[in-house]
This record gives sequence, C-alpha cells and structure tokens, in this order.
Amino acid sequence: MTATAARYLYITRHGEASSDESALTENGRRQAALLGERLGTVPLTAVHHGPLARAEQTARLIGEQLTNVPLLRSEAAGDYIPHLPRREELPPESADATLARLAGFPAEEREKGPELAEEALARFTGPVEGDEPRHHLLVTHNFLVGWLVRAALDAPKWRWLGINHANAALTVIRYAPDRPASVLLFNDTGHLPRDLRWTGFPPELHV
Repeated sequence: MTATAARYLYITRHGEASSDESALTENGRRQAALLGERLGTVPLTAVHHGPLARAEQTARLIGEQLTNVPLLRSEAAGDYIPHLPRREELPPESADATLARLAGFPAEEREKGPELAEEALARFTGPVEGDEPRHHLLVTHNFLVGWLVRAALDAPKWRWLGINHANAALTVIRYAPDRPASVLLFNDTGHLPRDLRWTGFPPELHV
C-alpha cells in the first residue's frame, strides 16, 4: 500500500496588475517581493502559476526570494469561471444579477472553466504520495482561490462566488490523509504594509 503524507497548499492571487492586465504595477511588484520574503523560510518544493502575465510575473518575483524552487506553468492555475451555476442552485433574490454578471465574461472562460477547475482539484489538492509532508505554492487568480477554498470547506459548487482574495494575500490549506481539508489561513496580508493591502478587493468589503 502506497504511503501518503500531508500536502500544504499555499495559495496567492497575483499582485496588482495594470488596467489592461498585461503586467504588474509597481505596487504589484512590491507585493510579490514581500510575499516572497515571507515564504522564504517555507520548505516549498514547487511554485505552480497560471499562464497569464500577471500570474507569471508574480511567481517569478516570489521565486527570486526562494532557493532552487522550480516555477511550473499550468493552464489549470489560470483565470476562468470554475463553475457556471444553474438558476436553481442560486439564492432566488440574487440569481438574476449573478447570472447576468457571469454572462459578461468571455465565452472561453465560461466553457473551458469547469474542466480546468476539476483538473486544478486533481493536480493541486489532496495528500501526496510518500512519507514526508510537501509544501506547494499556487499563484493564481481570484476565482480559482474561491473555488479551492469552497472545495476545502465542502460547500456547494456555486459558493466559489463571493469568496474574495486580495492581491498577494496568502491562504493556506492542509490536506492530510484520512481527514477533511483544513483552511489554516485565509486572505492574510500581514506581510504587506497598509498601503499595499486590499488591492483587487471590492471597496465595500474593506474592513
């Protein structure tokens, strides 16, 4: 029987991006570097990141603070709609507004998203083979963070909606053998100075 050990998945949203999302802003670069410093003592064995420039640049800046940790590009770590809910899944009072908002996203993000979301669960979550715990970092986007947190809490599939994550904040999920996933940390910005917190977060949700 193959031995399994705990996986610690460190998840972050890319740093603040320019208005056209083609690159990180100066604030975004600072955020990524500071997160890299925070993770410098974590025994990471891999940094997975999405294919878009803002995620790739964030991963590279974090990687500069680490020692010999490979950066691995993955479509499953990209930006997409992980689950397009049916009307009957949603609370009646918000269903119309939610479906209208999701309909505004590119068709490719809506059509390919569910398959990529299942791939992300298979690739990035759950215990790992072997006797030693493993620590992985995932540099991704707001929707996938919500999807993974939802899955860890065993919430309904539509509930990735409403889970917001600030740029370069840190979430940690532990997947141990023979027990439910544990969300150890969520949306933590302790490594960022006040002026770099809450970016990418709806203003009305700042606390």
